Amino acid sequence: MNDWPEGWSGDNRGSGYGRGSANARPESARVMRQVRRGATPPPGPGPSAPPYGAGVPQQPSYTDGQGHGGDGYDSGYNTGQVYGGSGGGQGPGRQVRDRPAPDWRRRIKWTAITVVTVLVVTTVGTYFWADSKLNREVDLSKVIERPGAGEGTNYLIVGSDSREGMTADQKKDLHTGSAEGKRTDSMMILHTGDNGSTLISLPRDSDVEIPSFVGSESGKKYPGTGRHTKLNAAYAEDGPELLVRTIEHNTGLRLDHYVEIGFAGFANIVDAVGGVEMDIPQDIKDKKSGADFQKGKQTLNGEEALAFVRTRYALAGSDLDRTKNQQKFLSALASQVATPSTVLNPFKLYPTMGAGLDSLIVDKDMGLFDLASMFWAMKSVSGGEGTSMNMPISGSVGGNLKWDDAKVKKLVEELKNDEKVTVSGN
Repeated sequence: MNDWPEGWSGDNRGSGYGRGSANARPESARVMRQVRRGATPPPGPGPSAPPYGAGVPQQPSYTDGQGHGGDGYDSGYNTGQVYGGSGGGQGPGRQVRDRPAPDWRRRIKWTAITVVTVLVVTTVGTYFWADSKLNREVDLSKVIERPGAGEGTNYLIVGSDSREGMTADQKKDLHTGSAEGKRTDSMMILHTGDNGSTLISLPRDSDVEIPSFVGSESGKKYPGTGRHTKLNAAYAEDGPELLVRTIEHNTGLRLDHYVEIGFAGFANIVDAVGGVEMDIPQDIKDKKSGADFQKGKQTLNGEEALAFVRTRYALAGSDLDRTKNQQKFLSALASQVATPSTVLNPFKLYPTMGAGLDSLIVDKDMGLFDLASMFWAMKSVSGGEGTSMNMPISGSVGGNLKWDDAKVKKLVEELKNDEKVTVSGN
């Protein structure tokens, strides 16, 4: 008895499908049966329903090579492999591998190593670049009969009126004139130690004795004659070495380092750092220096800054008042250079360093760390952590300013012993 609907006899079930076939195939390879839509016939005996509804054409067999089937072909509908289905698991040809979780510890480790390496290379490169730009031209070993070394470190900071390398337009803009040679426009002693920093201005009109010395160029020894003159004349006569020799002879204080900057270099540093804010205490107008300021806070560019530190004829105290303005400005400049906005900004730091190092003249033993220590000490003075003063003056002699010998002696003693300075200046 054939229980299959007409047209669905065993002969039409395809070749080799089903468990009873001689060519048995896996269950997964079976062909999905065609299901007739419509009402389900009631159970029980009766005539077999026609395989297809009226008007419905016979569908192609999946095994006759006409309808996507046949030997060796599997549409994937039976295995759940169509559209990524999950019927029966992941089929052949679609192997999905789980990606390993990222190793964040390893990533962080190598990122940190890379950053540190870049910082070290940059720092070392910057150090050697900056060190190579220092102009170590002053040989303090040529200075004779030097005082003994004391505690702390003493820097002689000199602002010269050198016009070397300046164009005619720059001389005109900066109101420097066209005088030949070099003279000292300002001189300061900066002492650094465990008891704070002290910045002492030496008026250029100070009355001093020119001692015996050895010529920096000739090597010839010139005996002392007891001759007195203005302090800046020592520099004009034989340069930095004689200036150091004269200050050490008249004070008894050993100077460890020498730093000098000219007009153009000073203006370039100020411009490179973006200007320096100053609180000018009074209206100033001076045709000789080019100063034209109103009282109050303002940011000075390089040209204005140079005019400000050179002005003396418009000030009541002349050179003494000028030295006070120079101290204020240099401390403010050092403070501006040492700010995070400059130090951490390479677009500002490197131009500032380049402008400064190109224009500084230092002694042969000066290192970058010594120079950095000097700037930080000057910053501390402007921050109120140090002392700024003029050399104590007792009067004048022959038109020159006479130092107060007793006060100078006590001041030098305190500096040598790195003690807190108790002496006051003018």
